[in-house]
Amino acid sequence: MAESGMGVGLRGRSGIISLVGECLRLEPTDERPVIMLLGPRGSGASDAHGALMEKFGPETPFAYVNVGGEQSLLPRYSLALLARQLERKLPRYRRSHFPRLTLGLLASDHQLRMTSLAEGRRNIRRELDAFQEQAEARYGDYLAAFFEVAGGAVGAPDGASTAALALLRDALRRGRRRLPGRKFTSSAAWYGGHPLLRSRDPWEALVELNLWRHDGDEDDQERLDRVLFSALLEDMRGNVRHSFMPRSYLLLLDNSHTEYGRRFLDLLIRARHDDAVVAGADCDPLTVVASSNRWLPRWGPATGDQWPWRLRGPDRASLADWSEHRPGRDSDDTWWYPLRLRDLNLDEVRIRIELELRHHPDLAPFTRLAPFVHRLTAGLPRAVSLVLELLRHSSVPVEDGAEQDRWLRTLPDRTPREGEDTRTLAEAALDHLLRGFDPARRMALEESAAARDLSIGTRLLGSGDSLFGEVRDRWLLHSPGTVTPALHPWLRRLLLWRLAGRPDDWDAVHELLAEHFRSEGRPVQEMYHRLAAERIDEVTGYLVERFPAVPAAQWISEFNTITAAPNRLGQAGGPLELLADLAPDEPPEAVTTASVIRELITARWVWSDPLADPGMRLNDMIADGFNQLSRLRRNDIVALFNEAERYRHWRHPLTRAGEG
Repeated sequence: MAESGMGVGLRGRSGIISLVGECLRLEPTDERPVIMLLGPRGSGASDAHGALMEKFGPETPFAYVNVGGEQSLLPRYSLALLARQLERKLPRYRRSHFPRLTLGLLASDHQLRMTSLAEGRRNIRRELDAFQEQAEARYGDYLAAFFEVAGGAVGAPDGASTAALALLRDALRRGRRRLPGRKFTSSAAWYGGHPLLRSRDPWEALVELNLWRHDGDEDDQERLDRVLFSALLEDMRGNVRHSFMPRSYLLLLDNSHTEYGRRFLDLLIRARHDDAVVAGADCDPLTVVASSNRWLPRWGPATGDQWPWRLRGPDRASLADWSEHRPGRDSDDTWWYPLRLRDLNLDEVRIRIELELRHHPDLAPFTRLAPFVHRLTAGLPRAVSLVLELLRHSSVPVEDGAEQDRWLRTLPDRTPREGEDTRTLAEAALDHLLRGFDPARRMALEESAAARDLSIGTRLLGSGDSLFGEVRDRWLLHSPGTVTPALHPWLRRLLLWRLAGRPDDWDAVHELLAEHFRSEGRPVQEMYHRLAAERIDEVTGYLVERFPAVPAAQWISEFNTITAAPNRLGQAGGPLELLADLAPDEPPEAVTTASVIRELITARWVWSDPLADPGMRLNDMIADGFNQLSRLRRNDIVALFNEAERYRHWRHPLTRAGEG
């Protein structure tokens, strides 16, 4: 638990805060988007919910509902939970009430005892009063009764600060909040005028709701849910029309990719569209921020080809951007605003570590490891937190040097904390990212991860389109929409670490991939996999042959691609020891182009793996190699000189994970 979520939780997400602030400042009748925070598990959506709660909760009615729990969360339960939280009393406003929704829930809750519609009409008011009085006697108010069956869905988001937790507890505080009896009449009249209800008589309309719930078919249940969502939005519109009342509301919907989350969003979008577009009424004043670590089926295939939206980044999110890119109002797709959460860049990882020092000063010796943590995790927020937690709770050498390098080499196999959970870092991280994958599919994904292009890996080594599709659905591709669909670097690194524990499978997989690229006439990709199988002499022969044949810049590009290959080098030793193990059995007596290139290949190969060279200690060796090559080449040497300078005066890229 953090003292404040604003510094850590939304680091790199400031655009989301400003967007939500814009939405909350709109006029109550203005149209506003349903903001979707999209990304893999651990990408920081729960952090964002907590930070938004802390930022806007003191002055704005908000509700937090987590629809990703184990229990079934029917739409009516979600509506009751969020309405009960939105009733929280704020210093500047009178308390909000939701009489139409409450009446609809009451009327459809218990089965009415009646033998005919007419009898139900006569008895309904008396029975509704009795239901409400029973709930108030036991829980304090009717909506609070829903916490008995669905209260687990309002647990605080992961990483919520103490300030956010205090606001949430205040919103959930129980008390006697009786629905004023006089509201029954006006609220019932609203149901009598609703287009989805056949009866125009208010009380018969409520009986109809009851029959839908207890004796109706699937279509009746659908209509009931639609009416209840419409009631919630109408209550909000009614609230904001009065003086000293909030002008807007905020809903934070976590894990909305689940069955009940998707159902909730579908009903909400449809109710808003029916009111604001079909019926031409005012838009409701509800700002929705939902998170999902799956592609939603209602958007069509996960390729996105059939969906009119293109994902936006969070940094420049704004109402103006939404208005500019939203589809026309004839489609209910017009309400979405999908934001793909990005990974933290190097500076943000460094700042996160510095902020953690307030509560965990034992991290101080490891602040210099920020570049290593970023290279290793590619900035995935949860991965950064896992690595920092492991550093805090372990015996890692605090002094920068060879001993620390050797310890970090085996980091994935270390246990993050003492206690009942004895999983290693790699096991815990993979269990979180791949929740729902069975062992067979995990093994298939480990083998498929050997290919840089996951679509090729799954086609040759996995279960084809189904495995690739599931990975894409879960936002586990690093750069969706690019020509080469690659796994997120953190996930791929962990999968390959596991594959390296099966040496025979490692060699077989890379041999198969090398042969595939050889047959397709793609020698650079072939050599990538030859190097992964530790066939260094073959790779050296290829690059020696290419050295005088192509421009230096092209040779460097091919060299960089090949030497970014994964490795299954031994887990003992630091970068110099790993490099020594790769030296030829009989070193040449003279310096030749082949000997320089071979040494450069092995140095850059070790350097490319943050676990093999955590401190990037091989920079000078790589720089010397390029200088030597510049002396061995007769012309076109500027690119080689520049490459030597780049390594000698290395500056860590902020966001790229491909180099190191």
